[in-house]
Amino acid sequence: MSRPNETAWFDVAPGIRRRTIAVTERMQQIAVELDQGARLPEHRHPHEQITYLISGRLRFVIDGIAREIASGETVALPGNMPHAVEAIEASQAIDTFSPPREDLLAQDASG
Repeated sequence: MSRPNETAWFDVAPGIRRRTIAVTERMQQIAVELDQGARLPEHRHPHEQITYLISGRLRFVIDGIAREIASGETVALPGNMPHAVEAIEASQAIDTFSPPREDLLAQDASG
């Protein structure tokens, strides 16, 4: 696959930005930075997702159930699972998607 633009950051929602850091045929990793209080509304996508929290604290709402995670913890989401997230503290995370997110790759190519 093509190499992502490793310096381009994209706004996801107010106070949340991301950049692709690795892509293969079957997986994609993105770095995510969240300002304290930032919220990503409930959404879903067909891609499986694993979020590893590098620093900070996040509150996920997964299929209506709240779950807080701290640095070093992980959340795994099957495809099409409704989820939202709020940054309790300023946070840095790594999201891995399988298969790669076509929408994010198209955004990368445009940036």
